[in-house]
Amino acid sequence: MGGVLQFEELDGNIGLLTFDIPDQNVNTLSSPVLRELSQHVDDLEQRPDLQGLLLQSGKAGQFIAGADLKELESLAGASAEQVERGVAAGHDLFARISQLPFPTVALIDGACMGGGTELVLALDVRIVSDNPKTRIALPEVNVGLIPGWGGTQRLPRLVGIHHAINMITTGELVAPEKAVSIGLAFDAVAADQLIDEGLRLISQLQGSGDWKQRREQLAQPLGLSEDQWNFTFAVTEGQVMGKTRGQYPAPLMAVRAMKEGINLPLEEGLQVERTIAREIMRSPTAANLIGLFFRKNSVSRDPGINSSEHEPRSVGRVGVLGAGLMGAGIAAAHARRGIAAAMVDIDNDRLAAGISSARHVVESRISIGRATPDDLAEMLGLLSTSVSHQIFSDCDVVIEAVTENEELKTSLYGQLAGVLGDDAILASNTSTISVTRMARAAPNPERFIGMHFFSPVDRMALVEVIRGEQTSEAVVATLVNVARRIGKTPIVVNDCAGFLVNRLLMPYMAEAVLLLTEGADMDDVDTAATRFGMPVGPIALHDMVGIDVACFAGRVMADAWSDRSVETKLLEELVAAGRLGKKSGSGFRKFTGRKGRPASDPEFQQYLERCRVNDADFTMDEITDRLFLTMLLEAVRALEDGIVSGPAHVDMGMILGTGFPAFRGGLMGWCDETGAATIVERASRYAPLGKRFEPSQLLRDMAGSGERFYPRKTSETVFGAEL
Repeated sequence: MGGVLQFEELDGNIGLLTFDIPDQNVNTLSSPVLRELSQHVDDLEQRPDLQGLLLQSGKAGQFIAGADLKELESLAGASAEQVERGVAAGHDLFARISQLPFPTVALIDGACMGGGTELVLALDVRIVSDNPKTRIALPEVNVGLIPGWGGTQRLPRLVGIHHAINMITTGELVAPEKAVSIGLAFDAVAADQLIDEGLRLISQLQGSGDWKQRREQLAQPLGLSEDQWNFTFAVTEGQVMGKTRGQYPAPLMAVRAMKEGINLPLEEGLQVERTIAREIMRSPTAANLIGLFFRKNSVSRDPGINSSEHEPRSVGRVGVLGAGLMGAGIAAAHARRGIAAAMVDIDNDRLAAGISSARHVVESRISIGRATPDDLAEMLGLLSTSVSHQIFSDCDVVIEAVTENEELKTSLYGQLAGVLGDDAILASNTSTISVTRMARAAPNPERFIGMHFFSPVDRMALVEVIRGEQTSEAVVATLVNVARRIGKTPIVVNDCAGFLVNRLLMPYMAEAVLLLTEGADMDDVDTAATRFGMPVGPIALHDMVGIDVACFAGRVMADAWSDRSVETKLLEELVAAGRLGKKSGSGFRKFTGRKGRPASDPEFQQYLERCRVNDADFTMDEITDRLFLTMLLEAVRALEDGIVSGPAHVDMGMILGTGFPAFRGGLMGWCDETGAATIVERASRYAPLGKRFEPSQLLRDMAGSGERFYPRKTSETVFGAEL
């Protein structure tokens, strides 16, 4: 790659370096780009006659998106020597830029991310455009890394330790106004004024000579007192541990780099950062999160169909049948993204409650600064309601979102037959019921499909698009496109009991209940799951989703997969007693106080004792195996059955749908990290418990061959290692 950086001299003997990679929508930092930048620096170091240098992007509204993705992906397979060379090369190059013999100014219009931010931190001053797309960030912790080219040392010296900690440990996107207010940028101006303002600023800097003193100042220790240092990092480490539970090491490692480096001279602080960056770059968590980054991109772009012959149809208006929490959430999700939505229910009281629920979604976002009153007004303007199905007559898509009852759902499809347009698509928001079977009652089976939203709709990014046996490819493509338009990640699933997420989640949930009946303590069961990385334990999850809901879903799964289901009456006992979980005030635990906090409930024991089959003791490792091996083994079976098109869809479905720990690389990534042979061996210990612990042929073959779901990708070069 060559010619991505163009140098020219402007009036006043000021250099302008323009970064523009041909045939790419964004500028990224790759080894060839960094080599070319290094060559320009070689020349610039010999130009003391220059009055200054401006750095800009040649792409309007886009500055530098960060590291080259292909090289980022190769990090997981990089050797220690490659990582060391890559980190050192970036440090050395940016150090040279920071010492050019004239003032330097970055002109930032658009996104400036990761290594791009570290590059501009090496310049003397930054001017940003007031473009709404302009954001500055160091998001490395989101892929398990730390800013490793000077960010943990230069940023605190520039904006102060508290702002730096927040930016680096959260990956916060800093808008132009805030960038100026915290000292990250000198000023925010119109994009077409950036060069003029940059020229003016260089003239000012040359006149005052302040840039030299500023460089000396920023090279010094930050100068926190012992009390300030102790208090700041004690609080920060506690906050980071509270958010990550120690399962995501990158934020803590970034804090450590700042803690150990900022009270040293900059050169020594950078050495601290280099050491820690090398350590984190080769960690399993970094490899897993980097891998997931690419899997998420792949899944989010997947059209869900095998042929490019089927283009998605245009959708301008969506109908939603049912104004409960799910129906209102679905209608609001469309209206918030500019798609008109018509909501129908049996009476005006239910419709009013639905509108109130939709309002609450946006009002809650207004309260935290993520929406405006105008957004609320726009959404409400796109929402219409009626007690008559006739309002659906001009809808391109109608989504049925009534109670999960097959008889009720299919009876409504008959009522819609004379209302829907000839080309209208009918979708069911079902979590368990066969789409193929329900399609028999639909006006047109080819235009019938499942569209499973997760609760709460406004927070959950996943949508399962379920293809029935007769669903047309054009309908699949259309629903995938609609899901993306409303900000969701769609995963196309072939019809089966539980689809993808519930098919894999229900064995885990069922195993938790079985463990209780065999003698395990419910707190131990939940603790094993959360230590593994789940957001809540499976017993707590039963109480959250509703024990009646879990019981119904469990029956569906048991009927479909009877060979690997084990019967227990515990859930049915609780449902019969009205113990439905948090919504009824009691379930496995009782819920007390205004916020309904969970607490142990002695009354639960009588129901457990009726269903107890053993009184065994379990280690935490045994509980973990029982919970997650059942989930993994079912996932491999689902892949063999062709329920989804690949392991990435399994991983993103479970991460987005259940909160499966991303730091483990997803479910199939966890299998790779553990090793298929080890998984098979561990499963064999539980073979006496039945077929649910019997590995499928695919997994046995992988165990024998050493094959992985995600083969390691390697590269000879890692981020400028060959500069």
